[in-house]
Amino acid sequence: MSDCFWRPISVDCVDPASFPEVALYLKTGGKYVLYKDEQRRFCEADQRRLENSRIEFLYVRSGDLKEVNSYLEQNLSRILDRNDVTGAAKGLILYQTSVNYVIDIFESPEQAACLDRCRSLIRHMMSYVADEEHALESLRTIAAHNDYIFSHSVQVAALNLLIHEKIFRLTQEEMIEVGIGSLLHDFGMTFIADEILEKPGALSEAEYLSVKEHAHKGYEFLKNLGLGEVALHIVRYHHERFDGQGYPSGRQQKDIPRSAQLAAICDTYSALTSERGYRPAYPQAEALRMMREEASNGLFNYEYFRQFEGVMTTTRGVSDQERTHLASTAPGQGGAHDA
Repeated sequence: MSDCFWRPISVDCVDPASFPEVALYLKTGGKYVLYKDEQRRFCEADQRRLENSRIEFLYVRSGDLKEVNSYLEQNLSRILDRNDVTGAAKGLILYQTSVNYVIDIFESPEQAACLDRCRSLIRHMMSYVADEEHALESLRTIAAHNDYIFSHSVQVAALNLLIHEKIFRLTQEEMIEVGIGSLLHDFGMTFIADEILEKPGALSEAEYLSVKEHAHKGYEFLKNLGLGEVALHIVRYHHERFDGQGYPSGRQQKDIPRSAQLAAICDTYSALTSERGYRPAYPQAEALRMMREEASNGLFNYEYFRQFEGVMTTTRGVSDQERTHLASTAPGQGGAHDA
């Protein structure tokens, strides 16, 4: 069976007392091997065995994901309030639950109409990024075990919430709108043909034009679901450029809503620091250097980028060597064009 048949679940998500009775699998040597069937409960001995073996992820069949999602979303508050769960483990659980939600709405777009699910996840993410010192670290692990397009949506949401929380004083409702728009920013990709999205090589001009339609298509679908203006602006304008050379409207400077400008920065950073089929992930220092050059060339509002860079270099535990590199590297090499 293809990898799309299987969905990763962080072992930290599997509570022996209440996890659904679904089959769980291990991935070994590129194959998925049954760990336990749906007739046997996952027990504390299983939990210890997996911890001792340093296994971070189990897998479920995609057909069981709906049941698993329902369990995780209903129990997320209880799990995140537990004192015996580390901050890193809570991050894995929260981000994996959010990735599963994105998978759900991408595979069944009508599910996006249930905005309460999205709002609940964003409230949890807001609290986590505000209170957890290393709130973004678990994203790396989640990204390594999930398809790029799904984990990317969660990364952009977490980043944009963190930036807004650190820099601006927004109401809780405004922050929720920022989070929803960021989590759904690529929703329009659900309307792009699979053969284009899954094409391993370079896109033709016609295929690229089709992909560029995702911002407008996502906006057109979501505007009828009751999203607020801030969320819709992020979906519609996250590919606009500060110099007016972006799409879909060619807006520039102050005509691009602030939330969408910051989403564009987070979108680019996530793309550059994620492993792609055609290249490895760029280190944070290199990604920021590339983005700084593009900001100076009109891709972003340079002041917003400077504030983003400041938050990232103090939040992510950047080494002194990387900070020295960032401070001393002048624009003039490479570019952040592949976001």
